[in-house]
Amino acid sequence: MRLFLALAAGVLTYFYYGADLPDLRWPLAGFTGLFIGLQTWANRQPAPGPTDAAGAVALCCLFVAGLALTQQATETRRAEHVSQLPGSVEFYRAVVDDYTVVRPATYATTVRVSAVRIAGRWRPALGGIRVSIPRDSGVAAPQYGDVWLVRGGPARAKAPLNPGEFDYRRYLSYHQVYHQQFIHADQFRRIAVQPPSYVKAISMRAARVLDGVFRQYVQQKREYALASALVLGIKDEVDQDTKQAYANTGTTHIMAVSGLQVGLLFTLVTWVLKRFFGGTRGFRYWSAGVGLVVIWSYAFLTGLSASVLRAAVMFSFIIVARATGRQSNMYNTLAVAAFCLLCYDPYLLADVGFQLSFLAVLSIVYLQPQIAAWLDFKDKAAARIRPWQPKAVQKLWQAGGWSADWIWQATALSLAAQVATFPLGLFYFHQFPLSFLASNLVAVPISSLAVFVGVGLLAAKGLVAVLGLVVPATVLSWLDWLPRLIAWVFEKMILIFNEYIFWIGRTMPGALITGIHVTPPQAWLIFAIILALLTFLALKRLPWLGLACGLMALFAGSRVGAAQALTTDEELIIYSIPRRSACGFWQGAAAHIVTVDSLPLSETERTYRIVPGLIQREAQRVNYHLGWRTAPMPTAQPTPHVVVAVWRGIRLAFVAGPVDGARAASPVDVVVLRRNAWVKTNVLAQLFGKKARIVFDSSCKSWYVAKQDSLLQAAGFQTYDVTSKGAFIIRPRPLVGLPGALVETE
Repeated sequence: MRLFLALAAGVLTYFYYGADLPDLRWPLAGFTGLFIGLQTWANRQPAPGPTDAAGAVALCCLFVAGLALTQQATETRRAEHVSQLPGSVEFYRAVVDDYTVVRPATYATTVRVSAVRIAGRWRPALGGIRVSIPRDSGVAAPQYGDVWLVRGGPARAKAPLNPGEFDYRRYLSYHQVYHQQFIHADQFRRIAVQPPSYVKAISMRAARVLDGVFRQYVQQKREYALASALVLGIKDEVDQDTKQAYANTGTTHIMAVSGLQVGLLFTLVTWVLKRFFGGTRGFRYWSAGVGLVVIWSYAFLTGLSASVLRAAVMFSFIIVARATGRQSNMYNTLAVAAFCLLCYDPYLLADVGFQLSFLAVLSIVYLQPQIAAWLDFKDKAAARIRPWQPKAVQKLWQAGGWSADWIWQATALSLAAQVATFPLGLFYFHQFPLSFLASNLVAVPISSLAVFVGVGLLAAKGLVAVLGLVVPATVLSWLDWLPRLIAWVFEKMILIFNEYIFWIGRTMPGALITGIHVTPPQAWLIFAIILALLTFLALKRLPWLGLACGLMALFAGSRVGAAQALTTDEELIIYSIPRRSACGFWQGAAAHIVTVDSLPLSETERTYRIVPGLIQREAQRVNYHLGWRTAPMPTAQPTPHVVVAVWRGIRLAFVAGPVDGARAASPVDVVVLRRNAWVKTNVLAQLFGKKARIVFDSSCKSWYVAKQDSLLQAAGFQTYDVTSKGAFIIRPRPLVGLPGALVETE
């Protein structure tokens, strides 16, 4: 555990401060040499001091190793990376290196560059590009291993364009992807098939073949989509309503092949082997081999996704530790697995799944037995049994005690998992489902059984397929009843727990607490509070309780301070929403969102562009207005195609077409050009003054912005394009003093 924490601290430090560090390989070599020398000398000393000093140096060495590993894993530091090459990329050669995400209008995947052409010359290169291609009738879905020749160069991944918006650029950088590109059908050609890993290519093809089994035997579309997600981790067909229902009830983990499914297989294999072969010679070793084969075969058949690989590695270390008798401490076994994974890819530490998986398992290992010990329903039921009672009554008490104990054990497990993952749920997802107990107590057992039945369906279909090689077709049609029967049971089980999840959402609509904004320091504070309370419960010493109370006071103070700062904060925001004109008028936690084009925002636009800012500011009152008619701020239309709005001393002119230069001048602070409004610079200066800031909103095309921007700047105007630079923010003028400043997003 100590070694893992030192390595993780080095990785985490690099995330925040490592960009400007020099090459750390030589410092790492120096620390390693120092440790070897100090440890060699300490082994000859009778006192513990030298050994302690060597241990401290070892921790420092691992800290530097975390920094160095992350530095070497960062591709942008290499001279051949696309971002480091001079000149514009004319063509590039790349291979599809990821799963393809199917969206309503596009396919999205990641390609890895191998060569680029700059100034007519090809040269080796590397780098990841997140690409999207249209789902036209003539465009096939990208397949892992497809080698593409692409015309045109990629663009740097964009920073968040609106306040509070998800930082997709940072998310991509953690996967060594720093560029994005929308590729039209005539921009690329598949020139070869050369998978980066043939093992992964075969694995992904096997997963698609197994998905075809579910598609064949599970009749209902929704149940088929959940079957494929539950057993194989393929979520292409799961509709948005279903995803949202599972997210609202805290059961999203059911739809991801990860620790749950691998743990179920591990438990099943362990139970079967102990049941039938527990007393055989060498059982400990050969059963470990069988367990490893089963787990890694399942990982292979599910496409070797990152989540299932992480779970497979974790359980592999547990199996090996048990087999060798070295599992003296479960925490160290988990730490070894995490340590090896970070050595393989340091950026896994920033992966949400990695964080949730290991925290949940650690919390379950430590807390679940303690919570389960609070109540013993088996003993309570046994105390109710009397010798004179009929056998049926005694059996009923025993069955009741066993059932209640099973439910309590599951409850304890769910509670234990929530304790450690609670801060991350608030930080990443901004919500907490109070119905997680009711949801998981039913959905998890049924879905767990469904995993076994689904695997049984695949096994039965495989058996029938093998027999089909040697038996006549007439006999084979009779044999097909077995997979059909299993599929019927499988489909009904999925239907039951899926309907239950939707029923929970309808029955307890207020059980989902949403709109929670937690900053990174506040998330660390919550973790510290939980650790202090757990330490107090373990040691029964009041100073730890005092520390927990102090941390709670600090957390509450940070929340109050943030709320106080927002009460006096006022902002006018021109949002960056593709092809839309929208602005927000903020006063503390209240806002008026106006769609200037008088068209309502779609649910997707609101969810991804507006709502993150509402959560960040913990908005209490938000009103949406279609056009200016219902908006509370005064407006005027001095000339056709022009609307002037006044808010908190700020004058804005929204220009959507040609303007009449003969009108009287009306100086404004900001001129927002909409819908490719072609206006002359001298007319703008005459009407609105040269001090007005010119903003191109998202309804303007890129070609228009490029041409008009150069003309306006030549005329002395300051310009801003929300499509490329993000939302434009201006604050009201103070009542006294200097005029308010313009604040631009990066």
